[in-house]
Amino acid sequence: MAKIITRDEVRKKIDGGSVTLVEALPAVYYEDTHLPGALNLPHDQVDELAAALLPDKRAEIVVYCSNSPCRNSGIASRRLTELGYENVYDYDEGKEDWVNAGLPTESGPSARD
Repeated sequence: MAKIITRDEVRKKIDGGSVTLVEALPAVYYEDTHLPGALNLPHDQVDELAAALLPDKRAEIVVYCSNSPCRNSGIASRRLTELGYENVYDYDEGKEDWVNAGLPTESGPSARD
């Protein structure tokens, strides 16, 4: 089961360089705005893309989507856990919370495109 993580905890993990960020929204939303360094892994493509994007099943992974009502991060983080990923976190408040806090974002296609 993925653990819920807060914005401050996400920032600490980013600052420590010990986390992989994963946006669970479709590419069009990811390309518009995403957290710095995040990978795009839409919630409905976890089975097809996880092994290539996330080869280390012990790595710390933070999954997020747009906001708390959005279910994508919960779906993706749950599936990653089912696939054997050991350190999965769900940033439930998501990108909206991050942007509203005035934190930096990036835009553009993912590195795999």
